[in-house]
This record gives sequence, C-alpha cells and structure tokens, in this order.
Amino acid sequence: MSPSWLSTAASIGMAVGPPLVYADQAISIVRKKDATGFSRDVCAILLIANITRCFFWLGEHFETALLVQSILMIAAQLALLYICILYRPRLSPEALGGSSRPLSFWQWTSYSQYIEFLAGLILCQAILFLIFGRSEVFVGALGFIALGLESTLPIPQLISNYRQRSLYGFRMSTLIGWAGGDSFKTVYFFLQHSPLQFKVCAIFQLSIDCAIVVQRIMYGTKPPLSAVLNEEDELEQALALAEE
Repeated sequence: MSPSWLSTAASIGMAVGPPLVYADQAISIVRKKDATGFSRDVCAILLIANITRCFFWLGEHFETALLVQSILMIAAQLALLYICILYRPRLSPEALGGSSRPLSFWQWTSYSQYIEFLAGLILCQAILFLIFGRSEVFVGALGFIALGLESTLPIPQLISNYRQRSLYGFRMSTLIGWAGGDSFKTVYFFLQHSPLQFKVCAIFQLSIDCAIVVQRIMYGTKPPLSAVLNEEDELEQALALAEE
C-alpha cells in the first residue's frame, strides 16, 4: 500500500473513528433505559470544544479530516445528549429538583434548553469571529480554547468513577476508544505537523485516559452503592404492595 493510500486511510479513520466510539455507549443506555455511570458533562465538553474548533478552522485551515470529525462529533453528541436526558438517572440533580451549579448549568430539565444554550454559543462566537477573525492572537486563542477544553474530556468521567468507586455503566468499548483513539491522534498530529495546540492537548488527554484505565483495574464495574440501595428500596415497595 502506497504512502498516499495510508495517509488517506488515516484521515478517514481520524474523521469517522472518534464519533463512532459513542455509538456503543448510546446503545447500552437505550438497552438499560438508564444513563447511570456516563457523565453528561462529556457531551458538554465535546459540543463546546468542537463548535469552537470549527471557528478555529475558519481562521487557520488545518486538515479537512479534523473539520469533518468535528461536524460528525457535534451530530453524535447531540444524539447522545438526547438519549442521556431521556434516560437520566433517578438520582440526577434535575430529577431531585435541585442543582448546586450556577444557573443549573448543563443540568437542565429539557433538551430544548441545551439547544438554546448551544445556539447562543454559536451566535456569540460568530460575532466575535467577525470582529476579531483577522487577528492571529484571537485565532490562536480559539485553537487553545477548543483543544484545551477537549483535552479535559475524560476528567468528568474520572471524577464520576472516583465518586462511585466503580466504572459501572461506562462501556469498556468507550474506554478502549478513548485510549486507542487518543494514542492514534497524538501520533497523527505529529506526523501531519498539525498546529501546536493539537499536539499539546492530545498528550494531556492521553494521560487522563491512562488514569481511567488504572481506575478500571482498581474499581472494576460493580454497581455503585446508590444503585444497589435503589434496587432494594424498589423491592421492598413491591413486596409491600404484594402484601396489601
């Protein structure tokens, strides 16, 4: 296989691979009818980061494969977000009627509220780009914001795993996709001489993936205590109803 075919195959894999990682996670949530174990903040990070990366591309035309990846990722995360809201955990802050976050950020009750926020984000970034789009400093800052934010992607999941002392609900396929995909893209960025922002952020993200792999070995995938207690409560209620 010639180097040009290898390059084309790598570009196609780079564009399509990362969005497909979340397909198995979405299928798992639908089957269980429960999004417990998957942090919805992952969707927030990927949506905001990839929207910003599209504006970064307008200022600095990096590889087309990476732009296509961003567009496909936005579509994939919008679908996954809808599924997560449809099957939100019973102990989620919005289900319990309270949130400790300012303005209940990313813990809203309806899907339309998320869409309104993203539409406002796109509008604000479009206005800023029209004003400062010719500034190299602004374009460079967009790149670091987009890729720096994306590099924090595994952190909410890392925290969620630590709090639960379990990776229950977090698909092994997603973890493999993260670690394998981030390893691949780190090598890809260096071989393709991508902008510095891509290289630095890819290395950081890969280090967090490794930490989650360690959590998988330490914690396993047993159900968290809260989930076990919920099941026991439901069983007690069912028995009480049966006795009546």
